[in-house]
Amino acid sequence: MATIGDFDPLNSTVPATKIELTVSCRNLLDMDTFSKSDPVVVLYVQGIGTKEWREFGRTEVIDNTLNPDFVRKFVLDFFFEEKQNLRFDVYNVDTRSSNISKHKDFLGQMFCTLGEIIGSTGSRLERTLSGIPGKKCGNIIFTAEELSNCRDIATMQLCANKLDKKDFFGKSDPFLVFYRSNEDGTFTICHKTEVIKNTLNPVWQPFTIPVRALCNGDYDRTVKVDVYDWDRNGSHDFIGEFTTSYREFSRGQSQFNVYEVLNHKKKGKKKKYVNSGTVTLLSFKVESEYTFVDFIRGGTQLNFTVAIDFTASNGNPSQPTSLHYMSPYQMNAYAMALKAVGEIIQDYDSDKMFPAYGFGAKLPPDGKISHAFPLNSNSENPNCVGIEGVLEAYFQSLRTVQLYGPTNFAPVINQVAR
Repeated sequence: MATIGDFDPLNSTVPATKIELTVSCRNLLDMDTFSKSDPVVVLYVQGIGTKEWREFGRTEVIDNTLNPDFVRKFVLDFFFEEKQNLRFDVYNVDTRSSNISKHKDFLGQMFCTLGEIIGSTGSRLERTLSGIPGKKCGNIIFTAEELSNCRDIATMQLCANKLDKKDFFGKSDPFLVFYRSNEDGTFTICHKTEVIKNTLNPVWQPFTIPVRALCNGDYDRTVKVDVYDWDRNGSHDFIGEFTTSYREFSRGQSQFNVYEVLNHKKKGKKKKYVNSGTVTLLSFKVESEYTFVDFIRGGTQLNFTVAIDFTASNGNPSQPTSLHYMSPYQMNAYAMALKAVGEIIQDYDSDKMFPAYGFGAKLPPDGKISHAFPLNSNSENPNCVGIEGVLEAYFQSLRTVQLYGPTNFAPVINQVAR
């Protein structure tokens, strides 16, 4: 329970809720000649102050479909008191290059706020895509859900037996699609397995999935699994489905986790229909995903060792162009990097004693080249007290050694690894 002592107006934090956005599209433009489009959705967020759009993330690319349901989610911080502008661009991708601007066809875009999505009925928003004059670009659909704090990770493996044969010249190429149920009776996609070619008895590889993606912490929430036969043109054949829950899965391999795959349309047409095969859970385990804070609370210490490049390629320290420039007015590039990183790391090291080395320099008095010399000139104890001690030793070495070469940091790594 909060007390008066907990209130600190000078050190307040802005409360944020994690929101998971699931994206689907319908009736996209077909930009490929001999197949359908290969769509991807790119999310841009607008800066509060700059108003500039920056890429936040992108979905996976789904081949040969005009009606994609993307598995990869966008997880955003939701601030009730802020207007969070979002832009969604949809592209047809011709290659898997990370530079999407060079290898894509624009399929449309949509602008909205995160609040609009969350505030829609059932937190589901469907909007028309625009951006191509004279063409209907289709629709984009969002489903938003607040994420629970569950950090468990489930690993499971499934197999199937006697699935329906769907291919004319072969058997079937089955894969599974997992959905979690929503409060309004709809389902949100959360995982796809790989495709197993030409078999009615597939054994899929084990896969891991966050428990919150599967059920968002509600162990009795319905999980629907669809079984499909993969087709190259994207028009995958529906074999059947079954429903379960995280709680059922957590029982592990047992008679309770053998599921009949049912095709209700086929069942309505055939009186003697029994099922379209079975899916069996082969294994199931749950592990906690620990955070950095968990490790620190558990006693983890970070050991910070510094190694500075004293090779001549850094430039003459007396010249402003050098990374080692000894300016009387400001820190050089190495000192700024040391301070920026070190001041963060030192909070997680209890004794604040940091070994600090240099490499690639000629040392006094005989000019011998060293690739692992202590900055404090003490080979028995190279530790410096705090980042200020490291900086002091660095500046002292810079005044006494001669930058040389070559660049060889293997001796420093070997020294620290002893």
